[in-house]
Amino acid sequence: MNTQDQIEKFKQLKYDLTRFMMIYKFALEEIETKIEILKQEFQMLHDYSPIEHTKSRIKSPESIMNKMLRKNSELSLPAIKASIKDIAGLRITCSFISDIYQVSAMLQKQDDLKVLGVKDYIKNPKPNGYQSLHLLVEVPVFLSDCQEHVCVEVQIRTIAMDFWASLEHKIFYKYSQSVPEHLTRELKNAADKAYELDLQMERLHREIKEIKDAQGDDSDEELRRIIINNQQFNLPANFIKLLGE
Repeated sequence: MNTQDQIEKFKQLKYDLTRFMMIYKFALEEIETKIEILKQEFQMLHDYSPIEHTKSRIKSPESIMNKMLRKNSELSLPAIKASIKDIAGLRITCSFISDIYQVSAMLQKQDDLKVLGVKDYIKNPKPNGYQSLHLLVEVPVFLSDCQEHVCVEVQIRTIAMDFWASLEHKIFYKYSQSVPEHLTRELKNAADKAYELDLQMERLHREIKEIKDAQGDDSDEELRRIIINNQQFNLPANFIKLLGE
């Protein structure tokens, strides 16, 4: 193969890889848009959102290649797509455990998302104490010349679970995956305490909601006011009555 042929081959490989990585970026943006819509819907209708924040990432080509080498798999784009399901990842952080399952249910009801798998590490934590709910979903991405179906891994966890997981990752990274046994025990103990905190906050959240519902303190002024995109609209006195007729 002469030099010009090598250049052309390299250009084609670069184009194919760019397109490959691009569809995962678009799939993440599709999911993030869905999450933002759900977040705004709850904030507007219920003055509360089960979603605190989100964070997305795409594996680098180097990370993808290393993972394929560890698996002794073929280094081709079709093989990568079939073998690695977490190239695109989205983490959703919620306030309460009940929020996790509510967000999961809402995502699974989206008609254009196909759920490929669910792993519940909250009901069944990993041996080290890790807790989170993992969804593997297939997202349709519409390009100029075709439609691609792309896998995205969605992790849903509470603030406490996310705090523990982030620090656990830093500790393991520092020790190059070889953590002394006594630290492993302490990390597991910390995960148990974080879960106890989640349960306590869940109980407080439920009790406060029950008190608020019992008080029924919605004033006539509040009932006649809606807020959309930070803009307030005051409804005419007979507006709701006319809609109900």
